[in-house]
Amino acid sequence: MPHIPLDANLPGITGILNYRTDTALPIRELTHLLLRGESTLTRAERELIATVVSYGNECKFCTAAHAATADLLLGEKETVEKVKHNHEHAPVSTKMKTLLTIARAVQVSGKNVTTEMIQHAKAEGASDLEIHDTVLIAALFSLYNRLVDGLASITPTEPAFYDRLAHILVEKGYLPSENRYASLNS
Repeated sequence: MPHIPLDANLPGITGILNYRTDTALPIRELTHLLLRGESTLTRAERELIATVVSYGNECKFCTAAHAATADLLLGEKETVEKVKHNHEHAPVSTKMKTLLTIARAVQVSGKNVTTEMIQHAKAEGASDLEIHDTVLIAALFSLYNRLVDGLASITPTEPAFYDRLAHILVEKGYLPSENRYASLNS
């Protein structure tokens, strides 16, 4: 049961953002820019960052939502599972592995990011902008994870819910829109 009154039809972060739309708008805009804006990282790679951070923070809602979104973008389900459990042995580029290492460090504490991690990422071809965006995505999803779990938001257990949410996120992105979640509870 949520700690504050949240719309039961909008589980996870969706209900929290709906609770206070004035604070939600800048967060949604930043999320949309980072996960759907122009980038040399693919949308799937950026969703993988969100997934590993959420998984590391043990946020079931955010992990399931972004894993389903990454699965949809990748067109398969094996990569996300491997990335969550051991990104070093996952079928992603070496550059992506270095960025996921940085994301996992940020998930614990920004101070855990080392010069060696950054040098390794750059040696594998990561640009300064990709490193910046990785750190920002990791920090933003740590915020989301703490909001969802700190307010005890509703977390559905049915995979079909997250599949529907993934389609919404892939098709509409992260900005607010009319009837955005109409198909969520069908």
